[in-house]
Amino acid sequence: MLLLFNIVMLASGQIFFKLGLEKMGGVSLNNAWKALFNIQIIAGLLLYVFATLVWFVVLSRVPLSVAYPVQSIAYVLGLLAALFIFNEPVSLMKWLGMIVIMVGVFVIAVD
Repeated sequence: MLLLFNIVMLASGQIFFKLGLEKMGGVSLNNAWKALFNIQIIAGLLLYVFATLVWFVVLSRVPLSVAYPVQSIAYVLGLLAALFIFNEPVSLMKWLGMIVIMVGVFVIAVD
């Protein structure tokens, strides 16, 4: 359960980063520092901090050879967020990639 919680926090952090960057109209090397004052970016950073603390607990209980690959579920959540939150197009190849990831996670988890 903690690993799943970690994965959801990582994906949520990325969603907040994207929301904040969209609100800012994007960033460049010249104005990237302004992102630190954006509430969505701050929320994403806080989620990453908490996700890291949870990750420490996960690593103390789950083998790295299982925990780290299972974290790739965050990519699947990111793809779903791209589709449903940001209305980004998702090609057939991306769907196939998501299926490959899920099959890989299943194979690793049941070993």
